Amino acid sequence: MAELTELADPKTREVNEKHGDDHGVRLGSLRALAKRLKTQQELARHLWATDDTTAKLLATLVCRPKAFGRDELDAMLRAARTPKVHDWLVNYVVKKSPHAEELRVAWCADPDPVVASAGWALTAERVAKKPGGLDLAGLLDVIEAEMKDAPDRLQWEMNHCLARIGIEHAEYRARAMDIGERLGVLRDYPTSPGCTSPFAPVWISEMVRRQDDKTVD
Repeated sequence: MAELTELADPKTREVNEKHGDDHGVRLGSLRALAKRLKTQQELARHLWATDDTTAKLLATLVCRPKAFGRDELDAMLRAARTPKVHDWLVNYVVKKSPHAEELRVAWCADPDPVVASAGWALTAERVAKKPGGLDLAGLLDVIEAEMKDAPDRLQWEMNHCLARIGIEHAEYRARAMDIGERLGVLRDYPTSPGCTSPFAPVWISEMVRRQDDKTVD
């Protein structure tokens, strides 16, 4: 914790606070520290228990994802209230857990939109990598009915899932594009030069184009 305090930079914290985070350590420095520490499950648990954002981020980098129980991960997710901690916990820990599918189903149905967003993030992962058994048409029905008015973080993940369905599954591409166009979610999202817009029709079209280019090569 003393080392994390030394690594903190007020300017970094100021930038992060604009995005809803409250840590002041550069992520590159945090990754370098994690590389030096290597995997230490008990240390990860102690870091998480501090309830310090930077410590929680480090915990996701040095933990052993498969060592956490289902209820433990559920409690951790509900305690991960800053965007970066939430994102790293889902992507670096939960996705590698044997409990990921059970948690995906439970979280998607949770009334807390922040928790539900984690379920949709896991669903987007399944759409892309393990779609067997998923009701893709049913997912599109839910997205069409609920995404427009969903809170920001939940809306973002539902939109991610919509784009993934359109990118990975040609038979649903036209419908995914149509839903994205009609709802207009993230249509005007500011996008840096050289980056792809998260607006689903643009995102889908660009990723499919890249896939087609690779096929031709």
